[in-house]
Amino acid sequence: MVGVVVIAAAALAAGYLLGRLRPWQRLGDWAADQVRFTGAWVRGGFGRQAVVVLVHAVTAPRTSWRIMRAPATDTSVPVPVRDPDWVANRTRHDKGGTA
Repeated sequence: MVGVVVIAAAALAAGYLLGRLRPWQRLGDWAADQVRFTGAWVRGGFGRQAVVVLVHAVTAPRTSWRIMRAPATDTSVPVPVRDPDWVANRTRHDKGGTA
């Protein structure tokens, strides 16, 4: 009988600690941050990428599925085009006069 009480108390303590520490949620938050802010994990190699993606897929399957289905976004920044004849094409307003 004493063994059952000890096992029940240990299970209760373990459940309490897991509830307070929330390792599953912390692991999911870490993986989401790694995926969202693609910095060092991209340069970390294939092994690190695989671990991060696997952890994210296990801890947040709905979010992972939505991310995988979304089309890739274009990350290029538009480059301003300079007009080589800008002096000849200026208007009176651009020259400092009145329009």
